[in-house]
Amino acid sequence: MLKTLDKNLNKLYKFSGYIAAAFLILVAVFILIGISSRMFGFYIRGLAEYSGYCMAAASFFALAYTFVENGHIRITLFLEKLSGLKRKFIEIWCLSVATFFSGYLAFYFIKMLIISYKFQERSEGADEILIWIPQTSVAIGSTIFFVCVIHQLILIFKKFDD
Repeated sequence: MLKTLDKNLNKLYKFSGYIAAAFLILVAVFILIGISSRMFGFYIRGLAEYSGYCMAAASFFALAYTFVENGHIRITLFLEKLSGLKRKFIEIWCLSVATFFSGYLAFYFIKMLIISYKFQERSEGADEILIWIPQTSVAIGSTIFFVCVIHQLILIFKKFDD
């Protein structure tokens, strides 16, 4: 059962990476449309805001994928000098701290999303979009990252038992 869960979570992280890539493509499209529209003398409202929303979505959806693929900056320079029980203890401590902070981050992004939805807040930009719409991707991405960090912590404990 744990292998199936591990496999499905890794698929989720990879899918999250694909979503991040799609949002990066949208950033490029919005920027190119903005440049083209200025060249041809017309204006499209909100393109800068939409590219910013897509950049935030890409950043948060990419967190879990890059964490699993060891793309994040880690303390490996310090960990390389340790071995055995000391190394496992430091890895567990670091992942425990990361779990706490990523959970805190996910909790408050979800709380922010709920408040924005409840009060129907709108952005202050030219588009005046309901702000909960772009906040949804940030909340989902941070939650997937939180699950990813917990997953990695459980895997370290599992290696510790072996």
